[in-house]
Amino acid sequence: MIPAGFLPPALGPRRTFALVAGVESYAVSHRWNLRGPARDALRFARWLTGPGEVPPGHVKLLLSPLDDPDTLGWSASPGLEALRTTHRPATEENVKAVLLDELPACDGDLLWIFWAGHGYIEPRGGELMLPCADASPGQIRHLNLDSALRWWRTDLVKHRRFPLQAALVDACRVDAPRDTRWNFGANDYGGGATVPGRRQFRLYASREGEAAQNDAERGAGLFTEALLGELGERTVRDGVAGLADTARSIHHTFRERRERGEGWQLPQFVVDRDWDACSFLDEDLPGAPPPPRAARLDQTAWDGLGELFEGRDLPRCSYEAYVWAFRATGCAPPVHGGLPGESLLEVALDLDERHGGPGGMPLVVPFVRFLGERAAAGGAGGAGGTGDERWAARLRDWVQGTRERLALPALRPPPPPARRTALHVRLESPPGGEDGFLARMWLRRDTAEHIWESEGEPIRLDAVRDELVRQLGSVGRALLGRAEAGQPSDAVERIEFHVPYELLDLDFDQWPVPRGPGGRTRALGLVYQVVVRCPQEREDTGSEWRTKWRWLWAQGGRHADAVRVVADADVYDGLGVELGAGPAPACVLAHTPAGARTGAVVEAVLEGGVPVAVWRRAGGLPGVPGPPGPTGPAGPLTPPDLLALLAPADAGGRPDPGALDVRALPERVREVRRAAVGAGAGAPYASRQQAAGADRLVLLWDDPDDTLALRPLA
Repeated sequence: MIPAGFLPPALGPRRTFALVAGVESYAVSHRWNLRGPARDALRFARWLTGPGEVPPGHVKLLLSPLDDPDTLGWSASPGLEALRTTHRPATEENVKAVLLDELPACDGDLLWIFWAGHGYIEPRGGELMLPCADASPGQIRHLNLDSALRWWRTDLVKHRRFPLQAALVDACRVDAPRDTRWNFGANDYGGGATVPGRRQFRLYASREGEAAQNDAERGAGLFTEALLGELGERTVRDGVAGLADTARSIHHTFRERRERGEGWQLPQFVVDRDWDACSFLDEDLPGAPPPPRAARLDQTAWDGLGELFEGRDLPRCSYEAYVWAFRATGCAPPVHGGLPGESLLEVALDLDERHGGPGGMPLVVPFVRFLGERAAAGGAGGAGGTGDERWAARLRDWVQGTRERLALPALRPPPPPARRTALHVRLESPPGGEDGFLARMWLRRDTAEHIWESEGEPIRLDAVRDELVRQLGSVGRALLGRAEAGQPSDAVERIEFHVPYELLDLDFDQWPVPRGPGGRTRALGLVYQVVVRCPQEREDTGSEWRTKWRWLWAQGGRHADAVRVVADADVYDGLGVELGAGPAPACVLAHTPAGARTGAVVEAVLEGGVPVAVWRRAGGLPGVPGPPGPTGPAGPLTPPDLLALLAPADAGGRPDPGALDVRALPERVREVRRAAVGAGAGAPYASRQQAAGADRLVLLWDDPDDTLALRPLA
């Protein structure tokens, strides 16, 4: 609450002014559009001009709705009806005119700033940027809220005016897109000399790095909903006097929502200070316990971790362990993927400094528990185990000792590694140069099971295909029997082809397999995940290959540097050396329409030890002819950028390399192939253009943790 006597005596509706903005429609891209902010702004304006009794002429309303403004709820109150003819679009020009020219010229005690829409954190200074409706790719026009609030504390606003200023923002506070194609530029409004005694209250709907939740169907931001529920029918004087309690109550409401499983984010609101410049959110909430803090490790625990982690690289399951530590203690994991450090000790330090769940469990303990369980499951092939039973036992002993010494509550076991069944096909060129290939097949579940071999005789590829179909049928019948007996069926999900370099571009994913009645067949890549591997080319770059793979998994498959898109202009003789210089990139997308360039990129990928790559099969590798591309009414269709095909779009509608989960690529490529089937000759031209080349993707997927030391087939 505001200290007694702090409110200006004359503070009331006629000494109150406001900027209220709601941005739903953005010029930059239709993918930026979101439903709800315009109605949120109208609802806040209704409180100001209704129960708050602020004259409509004191409210500067900026709206850029998705729908016709006339369809909005102007008739909800006489105050809104009065604003119907005075509101303006939420462009940068209008925002600056209102905030830096019109409102400073008014004589008031209280300034409200309410903003609903997108929000981004500036990467260098951490300032909050609120894009305006006229944001474009070349210039993301925006309001720099931090700079504007600094300006409002200076003598550019007359000394005796606006001693109280409140900014309420229902927007995300995520990092600005890294893509240089989205130019935010820099907005700094300057200012004069700071005026002592001016107080600013800031309440944001999310912490830095978090997204604010919006209910698009109801057209309402969850933060605005809670805020207006707290303000209710209060007068503007009562509303501003109780803002601190309002914020604490909202904080408590969102925390309860999360505990009920109704919200994904940890409900912490970033609020600098109460009106008396003192922090208030860390105090006891009325009638509720204080926010939970995790217990901290003692010196004995840290000494033990120092010995356990010394000389250890990040295990493949490190990111899974990090995320599970939050979930096991009732917390939401950080929004951004990836680990907070490059060593196990750095990760443990990060966890020890964070808030925990209600049970008082240090977050490091479930992290170590997870590592121990997966280390013991090292025989699980590609499931993320480390294969070190001795280390697993030491980790378990540390967890047990720490729990007993610190009197910690019980800790449920982590989930077991995901089970996956893959059928592997290995092809080798015969040493004597005979026609055909030597072939072997094995089934990989928890262990590898050899199921067929060509017995030293080279066979043609169509015979390999026929044998693969027979083996899939045999495996399917066996797994069906397991399911009928009540055992896990573990159906085959993936077909992995281990092939020499010259076969990498072959259309294995197009091999027909029986599907359904009447002898119908489907392409192998529609039914199964299909990947290719090149084991013979990994001998010289084994160290880089394993380092990149482990780094990728330690980052949870997502990292700003994990994916490298290589176009024709990026291909040069030293590309392979460049790709192998560090743990990143671990995945290359060869967006190289020219066939010779694609071959050069794949050669560089193998030279650099990159374990994952995607390209289009179109005669890309030397000596391997490809099918002609599809055509449309205006000539050949232009396939979309590989990144646009595989990665989710960011808030600006552009694909974000950092958002692409490389671990999910086998399934994502299958989804793309299936989508291409629906965009055949009878589909609209735009759909055919989007699908052009989507069924000709090649995925190189060399998992060093899932290899077999088999005798040569020759």
